[in-house]
Amino acid sequence: MAGAVYRDEDFPADPYPGAVPPTSYLHTDGLGLPLHETSTGALVQPDGVDLDEWLLQRGEAPLSGRIPVLTYGSNRCPSKITWLRENLRLPGPVVVLRAHCADLAAVWASGFRLRDGARPATLAAMPGVTETHAVWLATPEQLRVLDVVEGRGERYRLARVHTGRVTLGTGAHLDGVLAYVARGEVREPLLVDGEPVRCQELSQAAARELTGEPGSCGLAVTEITGDPDPGLWPDRVFVYGTLQPGGSAWSLAAPLVGGTPRRVRVPGTLYDTGEGWPGLRIDPAGEVPGWLLPLADPVAALPVLDEYEGTEYRRIRLALADGTVCWTYVFTAATDGFRVVPCWPAGHV
Repeated sequence: MAGAVYRDEDFPADPYPGAVPPTSYLHTDGLGLPLHETSTGALVQPDGVDLDEWLLQRGEAPLSGRIPVLTYGSNRCPSKITWLRENLRLPGPVVVLRAHCADLAAVWASGFRLRDGARPATLAAMPGVTETHAVWLATPEQLRVLDVVEGRGERYRLARVHTGRVTLGTGAHLDGVLAYVARGEVREPLLVDGEPVRCQELSQAAARELTGEPGSCGLAVTEITGDPDPGLWPDRVFVYGTLQPGGSAWSLAAPLVGGTPRRVRVPGTLYDTGEGWPGLRIDPAGEVPGWLLPLADPVAALPVLDEYEGTEYRRIRLALADGTVCWTYVFTAATDGFRVVPCWPAGHV
């Protein structure tokens, strides 16, 4: 849909759960700019600019500073995002990514919204079902607004969901994605004849007339206390140069590792910077070998690695071929005249 934009008036939030664009999008200034997703990231249409670059050029939080949060109700709607800006001072551009959710479903909750009497959605385990919802890549400030609108601690709780699998258009698997799940009876699923009712199967008007009993959502979750840190996920980093096991900077990385490193490959091109270390550029046409390091404490480890990598590198999240998401560092300086190398051997000087 290059050249198209999603206007708020075409995607109303009422009747709940509202109308949702057919692609991932970036919401800013009352418009949704479609995102074209590839295996190595997302591009902002119609200009075809890398999403991270688009954000950085405007002084906005990069993707590494954002937290993936699954949303399955009206927060997917462009008009609702504008409502959040006008009523709750939601700051900055909002990144909304389409997500395929396996063994999970949005179902009608047992209670109603006080402000308009609508029956809201709640998340439930549903083996064998796949639905399409959305993931906000939210800044910490945006997440605090979501806390307010979702009634965190009263109606819903913010939790890491261990049931099912959530996959983005890039192929990335969001293991343990955050979501607002029921807290208390009014947001537990409504059971009709002992079964929850999927929102996709019944309109809001019909859902208001349902009668039944509240039941369990069936989800395995870990509730989040306080403000989650963007560095919490993922808890692994791909290294391809001096930080590799046996490399000249392995002594810096080794104390941060909390498991067994394994060899993997990422799509990219590797350059010899001439300074004794390489630089990675993401490129679907190439392949770069290295090591996947599990981090014992990513929030503590990432600042150490950031400082070591310096200003010529930027930390990003990247999906491996199997969907596993890891951090890595891409080289952002010019590569003119640099030699392309197939790999960087451990201990290379």
